[in-house]
Amino acid sequence: MSKITDTARTTASILMEIEAVLFRPEDPFTFTSGRVSPVYVDCRKIISFPRARAKLMDMAVELIQRDIGYESIDAIAGGETAGIPFAAMIAERMGLPMLYVRKKPKGFGRDAQIEGYMAEGSRVLLVEDLATDGGSKLNFVEAIRNAGGKCDHTFVFFHYGIYPQSVTDLAKEGVTLHALATWWDALKVAEEKGYLESDNLVTVRSFLSNPNEWSSKHGGKAD
Repeated sequence: MSKITDTARTTASILMEIEAVLFRPEDPFTFTSGRVSPVYVDCRKIISFPRARAKLMDMAVELIQRDIGYESIDAIAGGETAGIPFAAMIAERMGLPMLYVRKKPKGFGRDAQIEGYMAEGSRVLLVEDLATDGGSKLNFVEAIRNAGGKCDHTFVFFHYGIYPQSVTDLAKEGVTLHALATWWDALKVAEEKGYLESDNLVTVRSFLSNPNEWSSKHGGKAD
């Protein structure tokens, strides 16, 4: 496990404080995908906590400007639906146009998948709340590119960091994933703050090291 950054530590701490990050080794979560997991994150909760939200948005903009550039983005696009409020807040802070990307064309009128105005050739940053295996990002990136935009970067507040394809599949399409924190960061903060008993730390670390095997052993789906 690599050294945790100040940004990652602050992000993980905030998400735990607002109970957006949950550890439940003794009663694992079962997701709609069929996966079983001792951990769960709900970044949508961020929108309801103004002070936490402001700090996370400030760190998001700082990371974006540092890692992508100050004049390297022409528009911010939120993925339907969780990414929309975050894209709006980041676009406002950066003084940039805001768009949102539908999961599929709406099927009537302009049959648009991109809502808002996007000039041909615009460099668009895709924003979502979190990244698991990266699959939904590719769908949104394709929609932006098909509409005439350029999308080489996507930002999330929380990246699982345990499914290699979340990075490699995006990289194959020329997209770089940027995030404030991962599950490894959250586990480190949980250990520092005493959120988990030693046995539960072992369980969560085992899951993070091999989520597919852990899920399968506990009656869930393994990809």
